[in-house]
Amino acid sequence: MGDPRGFLKTERGKEADAPIGERVGHYREFTAAASPEQVKAQAGRCMDCGIPFCHQGCPLGNLIPEWNDHVYRGRMAEASRSLAETNNFPEVTGRVCPAPCEGACVLYIDGNAVTIKTVEKHIAAYDANKGYEPVLATQKSGLRVAVIGSGPAGLAAAQQLARAGHEVVVFEKSDRVGGLLRYGIPDFKLEKSVIDARLAQMEAEGVVFRTGVDVGTSLTGDDLRRGFAATVIAIGAREPRGLPVPGAGLAGVHPAMVFLEQSNRRVAGDAIDGSETIVATGKHVVVIGGGDTGSDCVGTSIRQGAKTVTQIELMPKPTLVRRPENPWPEWPQVLRTSSSQEEGCERDWAVMTKELVGTEGRVSGLRAQRIEVTGGQMRPLDGPLTELPADLVLLAMGFTGPEKSVLADDLGLARDARGNIASDPSGATNVPGIFTAGDCNRGQSLVVWAIADGRRVAASVDAYLKNSALAEATAAQ
Repeated sequence: MGDPRGFLKTERGKEADAPIGERVGHYREFTAAASPEQVKAQAGRCMDCGIPFCHQGCPLGNLIPEWNDHVYRGRMAEASRSLAETNNFPEVTGRVCPAPCEGACVLYIDGNAVTIKTVEKHIAAYDANKGYEPVLATQKSGLRVAVIGSGPAGLAAAQQLARAGHEVVVFEKSDRVGGLLRYGIPDFKLEKSVIDARLAQMEAEGVVFRTGVDVGTSLTGDDLRRGFAATVIAIGAREPRGLPVPGAGLAGVHPAMVFLEQSNRRVAGDAIDGSETIVATGKHVVVIGGGDTGSDCVGTSIRQGAKTVTQIELMPKPTLVRRPENPWPEWPQVLRTSSSQEEGCERDWAVMTKELVGTEGRVSGLRAQRIEVTGGQMRPLDGPLTELPADLVLLAMGFTGPEKSVLADDLGLARDARGNIASDPSGATNVPGIFTAGDCNRGQSLVVWAIADGRRVAASVDAYLKNSALAEATAAQ
């Protein structure tokens, strides 16, 4: 284990962010990496619990006490190998995961969990600085697998399948690989060079990327059946939740992901063609939705020079400490403030949008009513409507499921009650040889869950292909 008394001698410490006035002037990452000595001390706080409750919070099953101990003792190569056993992209989760493992850490009982995410990011940087060595399959199967979608679930599945010896082709309808990692997360949280370095490793491992392919139209279900022994569908859940109020159709009201994708494209130097340019410069911006996507809209709007930024949330303001009905080691439902919200955002809770108003067809304001939530029921409060100026309204209220897919209909894939692509626990759909992973199967979730799903489904596909090959060989005898 780490230092047996480390948690008594060392206070929890996090990486430092650049001053607000400095960081809002650019889109680069602004969190300074902790020194090796600082990370070693933080890793030494791990108690090496007999039952590692941090595993309950981590869907990947990361070997957290093991690599904490390696880092504490300066064994970075061993820490790297331990982390790579369960996580394909720790350089991503070390940046953008909300760290449910820390919420389940025993030391979180008094609010001072081990900084697991910082240690993970440090190990990932050790690997990145060395350069990612390709992990090559020892034996090739000669079987081709298609992966539809290049978000974290699709990429994790593709890498695992290539390492198992299969020929993997990843199809992405956009012009660049990465899915929401590329176009949904701002560069100030995840610079795209981080993704590109890992993609180069995957290409060296034999993964083929084909962009600009809208599977279902330019590549049909029949093409997949003829050309591939199995297919993994990992198209995400990007159908935005609508806002059913008067004025929702006014100009200047946009889904959050459209706004974020445009911003990320501009940062990458791409032109924005064929659609309305959406920028927050000089505008009163209202973000509806208090989650991570809403927070990303806040930070992006501030960097674009918004006049004001207000973020409103339907649910009540969370408490500062755990409630009795939310005991450790469950994910703590407490108030969190993101780095973007710290940069100059007004926040309000228990606010229900009633109407968007405008002039000459463009939004100019938002009217909302205060509510209270008791027993799971929402009740409007008496009193006048709250009115906010709003030249740009960004809808960050979550997603309802996968976007409408010609491919899913072409293949005859079943849906569950929520509209997600249905599967059994292995990821197998109702169509033999077709599997599904990530948000299009489980619904909108975290990057860490997407990676875990991709790994799980890759193992299922590998077993399916091996069993199919064995059955064919047996039948031929």
